[in-house]
Amino acid sequence: MRASESFLRNAGDSTVQDRPYSGPNTYAEGDVLTAVHVSGDSMLPALRHGDWLLVRRGAAVRPGDVVVARRPHGLIVKRAWRLTGEGWWLESDNQSAPGRQDSWDFGAVPETEIVGRVVLRYWPRPTARFRPSR
Repeated sequence: MRASESFLRNAGDSTVQDRPYSGPNTYAEGDVLTAVHVSGDSMLPALRHGDWLLVRRGAAVRPGDVVVARRPHGLIVKRAWRLTGEGWWLESDNQSAPGRQDSWDFGAVPETEIVGRVVLRYWPRPTARFRPSR
């Protein structure tokens, strides 16, 4: 994928729209940030339908990171569980989501198919978790 292209892929349990981020790059020169739109419930409660994420392409992945991966049916957003000899084992946070597809269905994903690591969710804006007492 080139950074200037825009994609809309159906990923079974989620649809990811991928497009370049137009804001300032806060990473080292050469890093590429991409905005992705998520639909589906497979990553509840961490991610919800309608969330927009910033993804750092080619970033190092550690167990527990949320990543975007390339699959034959499109792009998916999943949690990197562990690195195996075949690649990353990716799992949905919500295993009971209808249409969920992860490594339990298709096995480990080769490292070359990991597009990048999710850096942050920027929309909808995070809500205040604690309200000051009165």
